[in-house]
Amino acid sequence: MSDHALKPHSHPPFDLKTFAVGLTGFCAFLSLYATQPLLPLLEGVFNASKLAVSLTVSAATLAVALAAPWVGILADQKGRKKVIIPSLCLLALANLLTATATTLPALVAWRFVQGLLTPAIFAVTVAYVNEEWPRHQAGFATSVYVAGTVVGGFSGRYLSGLVAEHWGWRWVFVALGGLVLLLTWGISTWLPLAKQFKKVESFQTGLRHLREHWRNPSLQAVNAVGFVVLFSLVGTFTYVTFYLAAPPFGLGTAALGSIFFVYLIGAVITPWAGRHVDRRDGKTVLALALSASAVGVVVTLVSRLPWVVLGISLCCSGVFVAQTVANKMVASAAGKSRASAVGIYVTFYYTGGFVGSVAPGLLWDLGGWPACVALIAGVQLLAVGLILGLWRKRKLQPSEKDLGLPA
Repeated sequence: MSDHALKPHSHPPFDLKTFAVGLTGFCAFLSLYATQPLLPLLEGVFNASKLAVSLTVSAATLAVALAAPWVGILADQKGRKKVIIPSLCLLALANLLTATATTLPALVAWRFVQGLLTPAIFAVTVAYVNEEWPRHQAGFATSVYVAGTVVGGFSGRYLSGLVAEHWGWRWVFVALGGLVLLLTWGISTWLPLAKQFKKVESFQTGLRHLREHWRNPSLQAVNAVGFVVLFSLVGTFTYVTFYLAAPPFGLGTAALGSIFFVYLIGAVITPWAGRHVDRRDGKTVLALALSASAVGVVVTLVSRLPWVVLGISLCCSGVFVAQTVANKMVASAAGKSRASAVGIYVTFYYTGGFVGSVAPGLLWDLGGWPACVALIAGVQLLAVGLILGLWRKRKLQPSEKDLGLPA
């Protein structure tokens, strides 16, 4: 009996295929934000401004936003695994080459290359999950993938701070590149070729579907949420490092990396939320998740470390739940050529990350961390208002027809 013939209330299995999806998410996000805990260190090493060193984050996110739609078209023609595995190998190589940078512009350039390769991994993986799992299990499989991205994002930041504290920032990328290369072997072994994949006939057909996705109002609603999600996460975790490196906290590089242990809370909450997303109204879950995240950002204004940790824990947990819902809604709203639809979503998502890595920096000189908090929480609450208002009459829940499953 195939997976798609399982009863709607059967528990989704956690097998090697599911584990491989989680590992793919882990590798995709392992190095993407690795420079965040290094920013105060890089500020001194290169004698540069906060905004200048933050380009090591924003260059990667901008590259992801630029590459994502084209990666989707490629994957809709070539297949899923045939794009994921080579991209993982190239990402490992790019990490190793980043260690050779001798100037800040060179470091930023290699970070841009890492960003160009990243969507070929995670955007295609999201499409793979939505095609290879039945609707009543897709939420759980998506949550395992998102949990993998959460653990990968934490591990990259934590290892980055730890390695840089003892051996310098160059060895950070040597370690991360080697780890990605090792895990790629496991992913290649355990991730089967897609069985439900339907090849798009030509590049021109892919472009036509891409234009249709851009005109799809349901997709654009989900894309707007994606923008806010990463704007919030990148804005918070990029500039909170400067906040915590200064008095009264005075945290060092290793301690700043340890702050990202809060990501593990999201790794626990996300699979739990994934099971409930399959049975709940997505609009309500999104509004609650983003509201909780906004409250968490505001809590960081209490100048005591336990309160800051509590605040960023609530912030990232809310964002991870919102991301799980949005990932699932993309497939529902797209209907066909899901990889290219995910690519457009990723463009909005990482454009949000790019703006989130730059905009708070422009406000820092005016009001420091409180000004950044006002901006981030304000954008999140604005998104909540739009979700509750504009989505009132729009149905974005998955249907059997949307996902190509038997009615």
